[in-house]
Amino acid sequence: MTNTRYVKSIVAAAAKTEVQMPWTRGARRAAMIARRIAAATPQARSA
Repeated sequence: MTNTRYVKSIVAAAAKTEVQMPWTRGARRAAMIARRIAAATPQARSA
């Protein structure tokens, strides 16, 4: 028993989805990480 119809439907669904993968978001992701790091580090207060 082959699942060619099932496999074809899965391939078709995968081809039409437009989900952005993390490695394709380059600059936007780097900016978000930089904001997160900046918020996590405590700011030095002056007297």
